[in-house]
Amino acid sequence: MAAVTVTVKLFAIYQDAYGLPELTLELPPGASVAMVCDRILQDHPELAPWCDRTRFGVNLQFAEPEQVLQDGDEVVLIPPVSGG
Repeated sequence: MAAVTVTVKLFAIYQDAYGLPELTLELPPGASVAMVCDRILQDHPELAPWCDRTRFGVNLQFAEPEQVLQDGDEVVLIPPVSGG
């Protein structure tokens, strides 16, 4: 089976770490949303504390970490934010 290619939109701490607003990742078939975070931690292990508190979106819908991704999906990492 062919790899699954997804676009990952980065915000806040994730965008700061990469210096980019988005990434394109190739993942194995059957990859889950959680595997996106795993891949990001390979590049930036310092983001580990954030992954546990991050919400996910897939194609403009909130998603659970175990959701299986399809080729062409758009994944959004939504870290907690504070303001004031």
